[in-house]
Amino acid sequence: MSWDFFVPVCVGDLVKTGGINQYVVQDVVPAKQLPSHLSKFKMGLRSQGPSCILEHFDTGYSVLQHFNSLELGVKEDTLELLVQVVNDLAVSLPTVLTSTSFSAAERKEKLNAVKMSVFLLCKLTESLESVSYRQNIVTAPGKGSKKGKGGGEGLLQWDSERERVLQALVQLLQLDIRSLWSLSLVEEEFISCVTCCCYKLLENPTISHVKNKPTRDCIIHLLGVLITKYNHLLGASVKVIQMLQHFEQLSSVFAQAVSVWSTEYGVRAIIGEVIREIGQKSSEELAREGSGVKAFSSFLSELSGLVPELMIPNISVLITHLEGESHTMRVAVCEVLGEILVRVLCGDGLDESGRADRDRFFDILQEHLHDTHSHVRARVLQVYTRIVNSKALPLCRYSEVMELAVGRLMDKSINAVKSAIQLLAAFIAHNPYSCKLSSADLKKPLEKETAKLREMKEKLEEKAPVAVIKASELWAAMEPELLVTVRKTLEPTSEAEEEDEDDGGVEDEKPEDDDRATAVKIAQYLRVNKYRNAVKLCIKAHSWFPESEMFASLSSITAENLMDTLSLIFKGSDEDASEVHQNLPPTPQKDGDKEGDDGELKKQEMLVQYLRDTETFSLQVERAISVINNMLYWKTTSVVQEAVQFCVTVHEFSVANSVSGVRKMLPLVWSTDAAIKDAVVQAYRRLYLNPQGDTIRMKAQTLVDSLSELMVDASLGTIQCLEEIVQEFFGSGSNLQSTVIQVLWERFTGKREASVLRKRAAVLLLGMAAREEREVVLSNLDTLCSVALGEKVTEDFLLARDTVITICSITDHVRQSKGGPFRLPQDHQLFTCLTQAVAEGVVMEDPYWQSFMEQAVRLIYFLAESPDQLCSRLLQRSARLLLDQIAEGGEVNKDVSQIHDASQDSSDQEEQVNCVCMAQLLALCGCVAFWQVSHLERSVSAELRRRRGETEEREEKEKGPGSKAKQLANESAMEEELGLIGASAEDTEAELIRKICETELLAEDNLLSAFLPLLVKVCSSPGRYSHPQLTTAACLALSQYMMISPSVCEENIRLIFTVLERSTLPVVRANAIIALGDLTVRFPNILEPWTQNLYARLSDEVPSVRQTAVTVLTQLVLKDVLKVKGQVSEVAVLLIDPEPHITSLALNFFNELATKDNAIYNLLPDIISRLSDPERGMSSEDFNTIMKQLFSYITKERQTESLVEKLCQRFRTAKTERQWCDLAMSLSLLSMCERGFKRLQECWECYSDKLTEPGVYQPLLSITAKLRRGAKPQFKAQIDDFEKRLTAVHTRGLENVESPEMDENQREEGSTEKTSTRTPLPTRGRQKSRRGQTKSSMSSHGDDSFVTPQKSRKSKKPVITFSSDEEDDEEDAVMAESETPKVTTPISRTSRRARLRN
Repeated sequence: MSWDFFVPVCVGDLVKTGGINQYVVQDVVPAKQLPSHLSKFKMGLRSQGPSCILEHFDTGYSVLQHFNSLELGVKEDTLELLVQVVNDLAVSLPTVLTSTSFSAAERKEKLNAVKMSVFLLCKLTESLESVSYRQNIVTAPGKGSKKGKGGGEGLLQWDSERERVLQALVQLLQLDIRSLWSLSLVEEEFISCVTCCCYKLLENPTISHVKNKPTRDCIIHLLGVLITKYNHLLGASVKVIQMLQHFEQLSSVFAQAVSVWSTEYGVRAIIGEVIREIGQKSSEELAREGSGVKAFSSFLSELSGLVPELMIPNISVLITHLEGESHTMRVAVCEVLGEILVRVLCGDGLDESGRADRDRFFDILQEHLHDTHSHVRARVLQVYTRIVNSKALPLCRYSEVMELAVGRLMDKSINAVKSAIQLLAAFIAHNPYSCKLSSADLKKPLEKETAKLREMKEKLEEKAPVAVIKASELWAAMEPELLVTVRKTLEPTSEAEEEDEDDGGVEDEKPEDDDRATAVKIAQYLRVNKYRNAVKLCIKAHSWFPESEMFASLSSITAENLMDTLSLIFKGSDEDASEVHQNLPPTPQKDGDKEGDDGELKKQEMLVQYLRDTETFSLQVERAISVINNMLYWKTTSVVQEAVQFCVTVHEFSVANSVSGVRKMLPLVWSTDAAIKDAVVQAYRRLYLNPQGDTIRMKAQTLVDSLSELMVDASLGTIQCLEEIVQEFFGSGSNLQSTVIQVLWERFTGKREASVLRKRAAVLLLGMAAREEREVVLSNLDTLCSVALGEKVTEDFLLARDTVITICSITDHVRQSKGGPFRLPQDHQLFTCLTQAVAEGVVMEDPYWQSFMEQAVRLIYFLAESPDQLCSRLLQRSARLLLDQIAEGGEVNKDVSQIHDASQDSSDQEEQVNCVCMAQLLALCGCVAFWQVSHLERSVSAELRRRRGETEEREEKEKGPGSKAKQLANESAMEEELGLIGASAEDTEAELIRKICETELLAEDNLLSAFLPLLVKVCSSPGRYSHPQLTTAACLALSQYMMISPSVCEENIRLIFTVLERSTLPVVRANAIIALGDLTVRFPNILEPWTQNLYARLSDEVPSVRQTAVTVLTQLVLKDVLKVKGQVSEVAVLLIDPEPHITSLALNFFNELATKDNAIYNLLPDIISRLSDPERGMSSEDFNTIMKQLFSYITKERQTESLVEKLCQRFRTAKTERQWCDLAMSLSLLSMCERGFKRLQECWECYSDKLTEPGVYQPLLSITAKLRRGAKPQFKAQIDDFEKRLTAVHTRGLENVESPEMDENQREEGSTEKTSTRTPLPTRGRQKSRRGQTKSSMSSHGDDSFVTPQKSRKSKKPVITFSSDEEDDEEDAVMAESETPKVTTPISRTSRRARLRN
């Protein structure tokens, strides 16, 4: 073979004339002849084997050339042949390569066969992949056409063939075919041919799908072979970076590939190369669009999850990105650090270097909890959650990270808040401290152990010997300085100076008795750092004691001799001193005891530290609970779901105050958001309805215990919410139901010992079960009556009340039932027990009787036949018992109707009436009156409708088929007529009920009427009837009587408002507000003139009254019962109320009001007028706070423009500087738009003369600052001009400022008028100004007046006086007739029929 095959860069290069001995394609076969040539190719493969490619290469090349015009069958045949050739080469080559007799010709032949077959196969694969990709885009998924199905089949076939191609290439290239090349140097073009094919396949968008996993694995292994055997390492790392930039979906594929190459193929350097390439990317480059930063980030995160230990050597390259601008890269690096900390740098077996790296990485993560980008903060919190869940967080960092997580609960980002909640839940679930976290429980043990530790330390300090520093150590410290002093002393030039400087102490020194005493003195000088004195004394000592051994060496005085002598003296004196110390009796202490004491001390220190950490952790948890509990009512669904999940986790770990969160989330079962409701239901099911236990009985007891614990001390609202969840449990068909009901009955009846609270919880739970199955309670009415309503009923009215609530669950008012009403006869045992308990309780002073009485009367009206007769007898019996009680202390008054007289005949008799009992009787009267009206309008009315419906149905059946023809003939007319008949029938029923209420309920022969004068008397005489409970009951009962008819309401409306304004009892005022709210709904025309009196209670001095007032008014306004007027300013004042709960109610009012069209916009001018009134005296800070909230609801440009004009015009009528400042501040709070700014300029004349005031100038200046942000150049110029005018007028005054702009404009227009120093006044503004100057009455210019003016006609102010003990005229306490507001605007009401339907 005389030629060589060179892999071309471009396919078309093979037909061109090449170099010497270079293969060139001789014959490009036409497309029509290719099938026959492929048949010859196939025959050659059978006969010659893989070497046939040398002869038939041109056929394969022709397929590539005509690829787009060939049929699918020809392409498949060619692919099949080429795969077979490569497979045969992979089989035949091993024997040839190992053969010793391998000639150069054979090597060239095999090499050409390998290169030709691989080239053709790779190029054909690339072409088929391109066609497959195009088909995938063109063929719309889900189309049912035949063409689509055919394309889909072809595509599916290629998916399976692609894997065969790659496997064939892997088998061939795994062989050591490098020996086929000279010097085993494989040409770069051959490697590129294969790698380009692999990378082309990776470009497929579906390569990362699960169905393509086999193909993906084959490509990864093929590239792995090329990297290890064919030196493709550098090319692969560059290609990975390039493809990540352009194909984001490849991040997970390349992460898997790099991990396989580094582990299975041992090429760890690939990780370093790729990470180095990413690390060298500048932040500016990564910030550009299309930089692939998302793919890089995802790649790093996934790679760290696969091979975290191999990331550590290269982590320093990545950490530089933490300082860059790309938040995506910061997230990736933090996730890499998290994976390393979780899977590598964890546990106690780390060396010093590992611990240092771990601490450094944790410090980095903690820093980025405060990252500027919210996404980074959220992801770092998630990383910490994974670390905590994996128990990889060191104990010493728990408190610090916990503190940071609690701080992130206040984050502005919702994702960060959610991640913080998840992290805190993980902390609690995996805390290393205690299963029950309570700071209160930990306080005493901590104090006890701390005191014990203090005692142990004190004992050890007493035993510890005094530390003695060795003389040699002191000498070594002082030697350098002493040597300098010796040399200076011995210098001759310093002698005169020394004489002057010396303090004379040594000169006057007298010789000691012996040399030893002198030596001690020298040593003392050295100890107190008097080196010069010590040296001089030492020199003199030699003359004093020439025979002394200590000073013998000083016969020749040199620095060395002097230092030796001083050293000997100092160390020797210390040894002598130590001898003295040794003569003292030693402290008796054994080494073993000392070690034992030290060990105990360390244990105690560890215990105290553990308790401190536990207490700190529990305090942080409790702080987090209080914050997260408030998040349960956020508007963001996902945050609420996380908060619910956190409450569940906290409760499962018995953290202190965890029940508060569980109870607080209970009302969310009524949420309109299905996701929130489902989260709460699932939470309660997990906490309470999936009990643990070995038997069904134990599970049932656990379930009842947990539910009972939740219901103990729960409010009525909590119990109502719990009903929804428990009802779902009883309706779910659980196998626990019957056992749970059995356990509840056992507790209630006392078969199993239970506290009173548990009994009450049991009976309420039975009532919830009865909502699903009436027989649970109905079949056991006798048991309920005997246990809770029998002889011992007066001992526990709360149990009786809860029992009555349970029995109510079987009534039609709770359960929707078809057919006739379900009622029990009057002589039923239940009603006998109830009436007896209520009547006996009237003359008792039990604080819980009233709540029982209210439920009992309600049940009688819900369940009894002719309840009015029963309640009439009940009233008679109760009144008789009260009269009997009065008779015990005086004259008996036997007639029930004489109670009123008995209460006023004489003061002597009055003193004998028990005020509490009288209050209870009046409360019973009011309750009966209220439920009597409710019974008529609900039960009786519903029964009348039902009977009428049955009658009509029966009549239709009796008419028979004969009348149908006439009905069809006049169909339209009949429908209309029937509609009128139905309407008139309903109106007749409603009129009947109204007539009964008006004429019969308070007729003279009706027992209710006997108590009305007494109620009026008690309410109108607060001086005489001053008992709080009596006053409260009487006022409430009177308001319930007023619900009966309009006439009763009109007669007593003045009295009830008098009570509202003048009563000294907050509870009376609060009750009156609630009652007046109900009366406003029932009789709106009667109550409309008194609206301002209701609003007045918003400024009540007692928070509970203000709270009640704002709640009632919110309901009335939002349900359109009350017209929204200027009095809403009183609600606005509550936005700054000191009570947070009242503030939130006021905020909720305006949030709801803002949903109504233009409601707040229409009210704003009047609100500003009222709040700015000098007589109100509101501070500017409070005014700004209120206005900031109200102006946040103004979002439309047209509304802003209109408000700008209105507020500017009000500058004219504002009288004080404070009002000017308030107006200017209001303007600055508006979200000013371009149109609004133009209006502000037009109204320059209105406020320009006030600009000298800083309080006016500064807010207007702030408007220009806001508008300048993002303004267009032309608009910005207008803003700058306006700002210059503002500043000029503010600094120099309006009179001294001329407007050059106006002058230029007027000159350009050719105006002959004299230039004015002030901006011309708009026509509308001038007219309003003139009118405002002549007349300041509100009636003259409506919204345009700023100050609320005084009324022009003086009318008498209502003077409301209460009677006192000194005054005889009791009726003076009520407003006079002339003081009663008159109806001005009747309120239209829906028809009686419509209300009855509702």
